[in-house]
Amino acid sequence: MATTQTLEEFYQQKFNWLPENLQQDIGHFNVFRLEDSLAGVHGTVPFKYSRRDFYKINLVRGKTLYHYADKSIELDGTALMFFNPHVPYTFEPLSDERTGFFCIFKEGFFTERMRGNINELPMFAPGGKPSYMLNKEQDEHISQIFTKMLDEIGSDYKYKYDLLMNYVTEIIHYAMKMTPMDTLYKHPDAKSRITSVFTELLERQFPIESTSQRFTLRSAKDFADQLSVHVNHLNRAIKDTTGKTTTEHIAERLVGEAKALLKHTDWNISEISYCLGFEEPAHFNNFFKKQTKVTPSSFRTV
Repeated sequence: MATTQTLEEFYQQKFNWLPENLQQDIGHFNVFRLEDSLAGVHGTVPFKYSRRDFYKINLVRGKTLYHYADKSIELDGTALMFFNPHVPYTFEPLSDERTGFFCIFKEGFFTERMRGNINELPMFAPGGKPSYMLNKEQDEHISQIFTKMLDEIGSDYKYKYDLLMNYVTEIIHYAMKMTPMDTLYKHPDAKSRITSVFTELLERQFPIESTSQRFTLRSAKDFADQLSVHVNHLNRAIKDTTGKTTTEHIAERLVGEAKALLKHTDWNISEISYCLGFEEPAHFNNFFKKQTKVTPSSFRTV
């Protein structure tokens, strides 16, 4: 299962330091030259396949193989890449000559300054295409924006983060006017990758912490739609990788959360039933008894 790299881990791994305001700044933003982050990296060792808990926009020059969800993208030239916290990724450098820029930010950086959901943008949406190849003129244009970011991040201008948000938005709109790359191909390890993404999506819905929260991805088709793959492809990948069906994984996780809510909250059965996505308490009772051989009420009193 893919792990999730936090901002703290990113800074420690890349630069061995932490920004002083990292814990306080929910809408964290920073920008770097790619060469600076690779200063301690030598050769062509692949980076860890994992989710990050932040967004990333990356302009990279050179030959690189990116693994993104259950697909791979081979780049040779200049590419503009968009990564979100919901999909694990990594890349394998295929040459030592890698230059470019990247910026990282938490969702709050975007939502505090703009209306709308960043995950609805095509490059960040589930199943979206995150890569755009750039010609020389486009490379120069995006590089100039990143250079402005680098200049601004070190300034003491009171409204610099609003200006930085404008630069990020300019890059996003510039990309949306382009045609994303279609050269995605299934990686030999695609089954394990899609299983990892499924597991991440499943786990991201838990724990249930209030009676207003609801488990919404309840079926194999729900997950397949979210991942933009056919449900049969998802089912085969998960079965071949884990030996269990998609439905079995969902049911096991639901039962585990149901047990925790029954034992550690004073919510009534109807409230727990609603939170776990059941339309009627009777449906929840039948599901729980089928999985555990006891009713929810009986389990709570044991």
